[in-house]
Amino acid sequence: MTIRARLLASLPLALLASPLTAQEDVGEEELAEEIIVTGRGLDPALSTGIYATTSLERDVIVASPSGRIEDVLRGVAGFQQFRRSDSRSSNPSAQGVTLRALGGNATSRALVLLDGVPLADPFFGYIPLSAIAPEMLGTIRVTRGGGSGPFGAGALAGTIELESVEAGATGALLGSTALNDRGETELSGVLTQSLGRGFAVASGRWDRGQGFFTTPTDQRVPASARAAFDSWNAALRAVAPLNDTVELQARVATFRDARTLRFNGADSTSAGEEASIRFVGRGDWVFDALAYVQTRDFSNIVISSTRFTPTLDQRRTPSTGIGGKFELRPPLLEGHEIRIGADYRRADGELQEEAISAVTGRITERRRAGGATANLGLFVEDDWQIGPVLLNGGLRADRTSITDGFYRAATPTGSLVGEVIAPDRTDWAVSWRAGVRVNATRRLDLRAAAYTGLRLPTLNELYRPFVVFPVVTEANADLVNERLKGHEIGFDWQPVDALVVSVTAFDNEVENAIANVTIAPNLRRRANLPAITSRGVEATVAASVGKVSIEGALSWTDADVRGEGASFELDGNRPAQTPKLAATLTLAWTPAAGWWVAGTLRHVSAQFEDDRETDSLPAATTIDAFLTAPLSGKLSLVLRGENLTDEAIVTRNQGGSIDLGVPRTMWLGLRYGF
Repeated sequence: MTIRARLLASLPLALLASPLTAQEDVGEEELAEEIIVTGRGLDPALSTGIYATTSLERDVIVASPSGRIEDVLRGVAGFQQFRRSDSRSSNPSAQGVTLRALGGNATSRALVLLDGVPLADPFFGYIPLSAIAPEMLGTIRVTRGGGSGPFGAGALAGTIELESVEAGATGALLGSTALNDRGETELSGVLTQSLGRGFAVASGRWDRGQGFFTTPTDQRVPASARAAFDSWNAALRAVAPLNDTVELQARVATFRDARTLRFNGADSTSAGEEASIRFVGRGDWVFDALAYVQTRDFSNIVISSTRFTPTLDQRRTPSTGIGGKFELRPPLLEGHEIRIGADYRRADGELQEEAISAVTGRITERRRAGGATANLGLFVEDDWQIGPVLLNGGLRADRTSITDGFYRAATPTGSLVGEVIAPDRTDWAVSWRAGVRVNATRRLDLRAAAYTGLRLPTLNELYRPFVVFPVVTEANADLVNERLKGHEIGFDWQPVDALVVSVTAFDNEVENAIANVTIAPNLRRRANLPAITSRGVEATVAASVGKVSIEGALSWTDADVRGEGASFELDGNRPAQTPKLAATLTLAWTPAAGWWVAGTLRHVSAQFEDDRETDSLPAATTIDAFLTAPLSGKLSLVLRGENLTDEAIVTRNQGGSIDLGVPRTMWLGLRYGF
């Protein structure tokens, strides 16, 4: 099912259709005997159609020219990573994702869920993108705007819901392998096995390569290194029915990712394990109960850009995340879909690093920092269908806490250099959202919504200083929660069967937005800005003519920092790393069964590296391509091309010191069972 088909399904006809239609020709006795195990969570609420939502189906997810999940998400209007580089050539801790230009630093402001489980690193808040195998996913749903409901406290800019592929949607065995023109390789496999009335899925993926030089030719030195990468992930998921209406879903997963950036020895690693268990009930009283645990670790070596020797060894950053949720949809009132529940998430971790003299190579200082954050949320939400009108209202209360925070620096002999013991803090916050969708005509829906949101500062923002040489960024233990308020209006229009257009105009503001603020040359500090405002327009279009389809997305955003007083130098500046315009257009052709030929044009406008707007990243326009052709049975040939015009994509610019994104890259591979 394509994006076009998904958009068609979201129109009013689908909202107003009777859920019994598909069952009219099925006898009651047959329904009673049949137990359908899907492995999915609860069906999306009716209110999904009120807010700016884009859904991606499997045929799009597995047709990425780079083969990586962030490349898939770039096709969604408003999606943005902190930096332009992907998960092969960026520091893992910079892999924050956001929506609607509500950035400011590398922490994620969009809530990313996999089968209901939040994926953000408990300490840093980044998303482990290399641990997400696109071939394991069935659908992706992106909702922009402040969240409410389950885990709503993290959905400041919106929610990205990843859902595993259903067992019946693939064969028993999926496999793929690919090789590019630099000798880099990809290998993945998925094995599905029926277990009685349930099923189990085992998956694994391994990516490795020498990488490319992120440093421009005229800035390279003998110590310059390629962005080498070596990452793997593995997961086991099992789904089984407990009775006619309740199914059990369990998942365990692990990953490891090693990278080298800019200089020999500038190595980073990220690793993690997780386990979750989920009970989904689809009877009269629909419910979703979930519990999970995550462990993560991160290490990083900083190399001097003048002596090219280690200056910092961030040797360990172990962290743990635990949490869960319970959502109930009771059949209390006719015409209403009511959701009530609670969710909880706790994160704790500790930085362990040593500062090293670039001259002698000896340890000069040992540092430890860490703490814990927690959030307990209670929520209630109602969707009320009144003929062609759908109303939504949601209320959420969050008790947040920041505890056990500290930073300690000592000499190698144990003498104290500096120490911060942060007081424990707790707070209550109320968030809400409300919206309406009107079926104006058979082919036109009008919608409007308003909402608020909440995000806690991460342990990384509170307690961990870091260096992107030569710039040092200090932590800030006094950071307070970010709060969002916003509203939007939009429409979904299907003038003819083969064309769907969706447009949303929005106005969002984040109060106490956390950003990296310059306080001296080569010195920054995390701080709560008075506010970041973001106003703009998002548009998507999907059309098909015979065997040709066109899908496009555009996001134009006017974002700036707001503050009062002549001493506030950032007032009116555009937040760091936020482009004004981002657009993507994909033209696809399916000449015969099993064939898929597609080309994607992407453009990202210029953006600033820093808060003072002193260094800029030029606009970049790229062309990617994807082709799959059947060879024999379930075996197919795959050709992929990234950045075919070899555009120079500047991903970092600090005083003229530049990093570049992926150059032209060609892939040749084989697939079985897709």
